Amino acid sequence: MNTQRVKIRRIVEQTPEIRSFELVPCDGSSVKFTPGDHIEVRVGDGLVRQYSLWNAPTDCDAYHIGVKRETNGRGGSVAMHALNEGDEIEVGLPRNNFELRSDEGPVILIAGGIGITPVLAMARHLQSVNRKCVLHLFARSAEHVPFKSELATLDDAPIYLGLVPPTLNAVLTGILSDPPVDARLYFCGPGPFMDLIEKLANNCGWKSDRVHLERFSVDAATLELDGDSFEVVLQKSGVTLTVEEDQTIIGAMEAAGLEPMTSCEQGVCGTCLTTVLEGEPDHRDLYLNPAEKESGTLILPCVSRCKGKKLVLDL
Repeated sequence: MNTQRVKIRRIVEQTPEIRSFELVPCDGSSVKFTPGDHIEVRVGDGLVRQYSLWNAPTDCDAYHIGVKRETNGRGGSVAMHALNEGDEIEVGLPRNNFELRSDEGPVILIAGGIGITPVLAMARHLQSVNRKCVLHLFARSAEHVPFKSELATLDDAPIYLGLVPPTLNAVLTGILSDPPVDARLYFCGPGPFMDLIEKLANNCGWKSDRVHLERFSVDAATLELDGDSFEVVLQKSGVTLTVEEDQTIIGAMEAAGLEPMTSCEQGVCGTCLTTVLEGEPDHRDLYLNPAEKESGTLILPCVSRCKGKKLVLDL
C-alpha cells in the first residue's frame, strides 16, 4: 500500500476501552479524505489493521481514528493502546469501502459502540452541507459513550443506553419503519447488532440498494473456509494456481510468492475485493450485498471460493 509516516499528536481516553488518536503527517502535508474512509495502520510485529476516520470536513491537518481495545482480538488494538503521544508509525492513504452517496434524500445513521467512527464522519459532513440526517448511537452505558463532545455538536444525535432485546428490537423497528423512498441507511457496530439491523431493515421494507453497512470483524469460529479444490487464473499476472481444500485463494497466492492486497482476512473489510472474469463464486463474505453476490462479478478472495472447478480473476 502507499504509506506515509505520521506522528501521534494526541491520544484521548474516550471510554474505558476506546482511545482516539490524532495522527499528523510527518512531512507537514494536509490530509485528504471522504466520509466513510479508513486508513491501514502498520503497528507492532508486522500487524496491519484498518481504522475508520471520524474527521470533520475541516480536520485537514491530521487523521482522526478511534481504537477499541480487544483483549481477545488478533493483537492490533492492544499494540495501538501501547503507543504514546510523540510515537511515529506508518499508515496507508485513505481508502473508502463505505461510501456516503451524494444524492439528496434523508439519511439514517446507526452505530453501536466503536462503530460510531465512520458514521460520525458522515454525520459531520452531512450537517456541513445541510442534508437531513439523524445519528442514533447505542451504547452499554453513559460511561461507554465515545466522542461525547463531537456528538453534542450534531443537530440530531439521540443516544440509547443499555438496551437489549426485546426492547432493542422495538426501538430499532421504530427507527427503521416507513422509510422514505429516497432515504438511505448506514450502520456499523458489533456483529449481532449489525445482523439485527439488517434483518429489521428488510422487515421494514428497506430496499437492499438503500442499505449500507460496514463490519469491523466477525467471530473467527463462524468462518467456513474449506471446500473442494479448484483452479484460479490470475488474468493480469498470467499465473494459474491450484487452491487446495484447506486453502483460501489469498493463501494460495501467498504460498506462490505473490503479495495480494489484504487486511482482515475475514471477508468484512473489502480490501481484497476483486472482479470475477469467469466462473461462479462461492460467496462466504459479509461484505457484498445480496445484489452484488447475485451478479457473480465480484469476490472476496480472502474467504470465498469457487462453486465449480475454475475461476478467472482480474488480478
